[in-house]
Amino acid sequence: MLKGKTAVVTGGTRGIGLAIVKKFLDNGAKVALCGSRQETVDKALEELKKDYPEDSLMGIWPDLADAEAVAAAFTQVRERFGSLDILANNAGVSSSTSLYDYQPGEFEKIIRLNVDAVFVCAQAAARIMKEQGGGVIINTSSMVSLYGQSAGCGYPASKFAVNGLTKSLARELGKDHIRVNAVAPGIIRTDMVAALPDEMIKPLMAAVPLGRVGEPEDIANAYLFLASDLASYVTGEILSVDGAMMV
Repeated sequence: MLKGKTAVVTGGTRGIGLAIVKKFLDNGAKVALCGSRQETVDKALEELKKDYPEDSLMGIWPDLADAEAVAAAFTQVRERFGSLDILANNAGVSSSTSLYDYQPGEFEKIIRLNVDAVFVCAQAAARIMKEQGGGVIINTSSMVSLYGQSAGCGYPASKFAVNGLTKSLARELGKDHIRVNAVAPGIIRTDMVAALPDEMIKPLMAAVPLGRVGEPEDIANAYLFLASDLASYVTGEILSVDGAMMV
C-alpha cells in the first residue's frame, strides 16, 4: 500500500511508533525512524534489521522542537531515500499530575514535545512535500483530546491543540496536495499507559464496549489507511481508535 513512499516516524523506537514503523515497512515504504536519543534509535534499528532490509531503514534523532535541527534531519532523509512522502507525528509525553502539584516547567515540557514539536515537524515536512507536489501528515492525538481527563491537564490541553493544528493545516495545505489527519487512540497497551495509576485506568477500561485494551497494531492500521491512497479524499479528520469508549 505504500510502495515507493518514504516515511518519517517520530517516537518510533517503541510502542505505537514502533508498530507504525513495522506496518509501513510491511507495506513497502522506506522509513526514517526518529527517536529522542541515538542509543535508543540504534537499538531499535538493530532489532528491525533482523526482519527488514537495511536499505529501507535509517535513524534520526533531532530535537523535535528545534526547527533547524528538524529541517536538517528531514533533508537528510530526502537525500537518502529520494523523497519525504509521509510524516507520522507520533512523539509525545503524557501526564497525570494534579493541577495543585505541577512543578515549574512541567507544563511547558509537555507543550514543547506534544505541540511545538508537532508544529515544527509538520512545517519542515510540508516544505519538502510542497516542492514534491504533495504528501501526507498524520498526527497522534488522543481520546482525551475529546473528553479531557481527571488529572494531568497538560496532556489533554496539548492534544486539543494537536486537533486544532490538524484541522487548520488540512485546510491550509490542501491546495498543495498535502493531506493532514490525526489518529486519537483510546487505551492502548503501551509503556505510557502502563505508567498511569490504576485509579485512572480502571474506570476507563470499564467504559470500553469492545471489552479489551487496544494494541499498538490497532493504531498502526489506522495510520496505514490514512497514509495510503485509500484515504486520498480524507483530510482534516480526527480518527478515534478507542473501542467506542464511552466517557
